[in-house]
Amino acid sequence: MSDALRKLLAARESETAVITPHLGVLTLHFQLYGVADLKEKRKVFLPLKTVWGREPDLAVAETGDMEALDSAVWSIAALGTSTQLITARLDQVEKAIAQKIDAPILEVQRELL
Repeated sequence: MSDALRKLLAARESETAVITPHLGVLTLHFQLYGVADLKEKRKVFLPLKTVWGREPDLAVAETGDMEALDSAVWSIAALGTSTQLITARLDQVEKAIAQKIDAPILEVQRELL
C-alpha cells in the first residue's frame, strides 16, 4: 500500500462519525375468538407481515402461542438512531395495529435496548 493511500484512509477514518443504533421491541398479546384452525389464525394476522413487515426499520414475527387457537403473541422490533424516534415509531405502529387487526390486545410490553 502506498503512503498516499495510507494517508487517505487515515484521514477518512478520523472524519467518520459513529452512529450507535438503538433497538426497541414491542410485544403484543392478542386474544382470539372463534378461530377453527391455524390457517384461519394466520389469516387474522396477515396484515402484520404484509404491511409492517415490509417497512425498512421494522421486523415482525410471531413469537409465542404459535399452536394456540385462542391467543397469539407478536413482536415488532424497530431500529433507529435515538430512543425518542423508536418510541414514537412503536406508538404509531401499536395504534395502527389496534385499528387494523381484528383481535383484542390483552397486554403490551416494550423494551428499549
